[in-house]
Amino acid sequence: MHFIPYAVWMVLMMALPSTAPSYAIRSAATLVALGAVFALWKRPREWFPGAAAWSWGILAGVVVWALWVAPENFEFYRRWFILGSLDTSAPSPYDPAVCGWPLMLARLAGSAFVIPAAEELFFRSWLYDWIRGDSKKEMDWNAFLWCTALFAVEHNRILAGAMAGAVYGMLALRKGLGAAIIAHSVTNLILGLQVVATKSWAFW
Repeated sequence: MHFIPYAVWMVLMMALPSTAPSYAIRSAATLVALGAVFALWKRPREWFPGAAAWSWGILAGVVVWALWVAPENFEFYRRWFILGSLDTSAPSPYDPAVCGWPLMLARLAGSAFVIPAAEELFFRSWLYDWIRGDSKKEMDWNAFLWCTALFAVEHNRILAGAMAGAVYGMLALRKGLGAAIIAHSVTNLILGLQVVATKSWAFW
């Protein structure tokens, strides 16, 4: 069940064009799927971690944001650890001058609050448990490394994706899935605000 929101996101991403309206539709559909998972989940309290998990989640989210943007200053990183080209000169479909502020804000909200929950449910809950199988070990390194690697290649910034996946994964194991969702949301929110403020659309 935990894979459903991510599956909805990926199917719509492949089916719809890369436009701001499409992103809004994808976010809305995934949000509905997340709501269904929450309603049917037997342990909904895991979505509401305690104060310590919030603190760790916020701290980890800021750290991952720094790890995500700092390497962009180095040419060797852009050459060897980014899949595909980053055309900073091309107009972005998410620039409010192109799509308008409502759709740009929908893009920001989807990035900050919808996809983090969907991805964490998939990678740190469903996929981790599926790879771990019947193992009763609290920390299964095989499952952890596979989830981290697959999370990395899902993003075009593979090194940053690997570091982020490792941080979120360890946080989920030590502080709970809710803390990982918080961290992921904090990272994406700060990055999104940076994108809008500096027009660094290549990050989107």
